Amino acid sequence: QVQLVESGGGLVQAGNSLRLSCAASGRTVSSAGMGWFRQAPGKEREFVAAISTSGSTTYYADSVKGRFTISRDNAKNTMYLQMNSLKPEDTAVYTCAAGFGLGFGSNWWDVGSYDHWGQGTQVAVSS
Repeated sequence: QVQLVESGGGLVQAGNSLRLSCAASGRTVSSAGMGWFRQAPGKEREFVAAISTSGSTTYYADSVKGRFTISRDNAKNTMYLQMNSLKPEDTAVYTCAAGFGLGFGSNWWDVGSYDHWGQGTQVAVSS
């Protein structure tokens, strides 16, 4: 079983940056595609970014493209999300996920493609 724990959330002013981490334990996630999702109050969970097992391929939601960067360190069993130029509309609970069945042609944006989830970390961006 895989446990995923997010960290790095907090309250920042618009225009600033945050770096989220997702640490995995219990099993290596080097063979799992991984992703970040977020959920704002009163809204459904939405896809933010995803990364392939090797880290060579990344996917982003249009709303974060050019501002957020997803990466992973398989030696540390950890994934990251560097968030720059934050906006108030980025305020949400950010959750990481791992999917051992993800690969070429998968629906990386689909929550159903992931089988392990963290508890989430709150990100709040003030204007």
